[in-house]
Amino acid sequence: MIDVCLLGTGGMMPLPYRWLTSLMVRYNGHSILIDCGEGTQIALKEKGWSPNPIDMICFTHYHADHISGLPGMLLTMGNAERKDPLTLVGPRGLTRVVGALRTIAPELPFEIRCRELSEAEESFSFEELDLQAFRVNHNVVCYGYSISLDRIGKFQVEKAKELGIEMKYWNRLQKGERIETEKGILTPEMVLGPARKGLKLTYCTDTRPTESIVSNAAGSDLFICEGMYGEADKQEKAREHKHMTFQEAAVLARKAQVGQLWLTHYSPSLTRPEPFMDEVRKIFPRACAGKDGKSMELRFDDEE
Repeated sequence: MIDVCLLGTGGMMPLPYRWLTSLMVRYNGHSILIDCGEGTQIALKEKGWSPNPIDMICFTHYHADHISGLPGMLLTMGNAERKDPLTLVGPRGLTRVVGALRTIAPELPFEIRCRELSEAEESFSFEELDLQAFRVNHNVVCYGYSISLDRIGKFQVEKAKELGIEMKYWNRLQKGERIETEKGILTPEMVLGPARKGLKLTYCTDTRPTESIVSNAAGSDLFICEGMYGEADKQEKAREHKHMTFQEAAVLARKAQVGQLWLTHYSPSLTRPEPFMDEVRKIFPRACAGKDGKSMELRFDDEE
């Protein structure tokens, strides 16, 4: 199970009812934060979640509405006497940007490790989660992220018995371990069925529609995508500033054949996204207007 929460859904500037962009993903006692806009800490407190288990913060890019909450977040972690290292991921220049922001958060009791992205697509892992960063099309270098949790095949008890594999090895084989015994080598493939459908989440914002979004979001259970403008007459403005409309996000969701679409990163001028959702659902019926605090548990098919 993966917990997902949209902490902030605003773009450009915070509003009294909408914090700036941030997403929290929790799995197995660990947390990944994507972007850390102004108000992220307050949104976390409103949700009842703690910043202490955050192991990694991934940044899409370095515009202020996506990173301005970082110094305060680091200070809060330090005041909580955090000792574990914190990994930061983002486009090239991350070390320099974080160093500048730490002018107001200079003394921390934990190590910060920066991973800078430079390729069009880069893969890395955290715990059991696989992350894919992919470049999108904004007016500065910007990345989207997919987070996947693979699922191995089901343990086949009858097959294990047929092969004479002792029960004391079953749990280790089920966890994917290769075991050397006096009678030979045991491998998971001997007792596991075909891989089952895993879980996948894709998040992107501050971009024009791109094929990289479609290919990386393909098959996602949840696709969280920028919808800067809902109004039909804002198409040219979206194109000029390299943002997206609700309708463009819906087309991407349809092409990628995702399970659900949540819109986020609204313009400050867009006070209520709901009036535009009927048109969006004509393109992609399983679309929702994201809001601060909106949450979901992604579960495997047989856990629903």
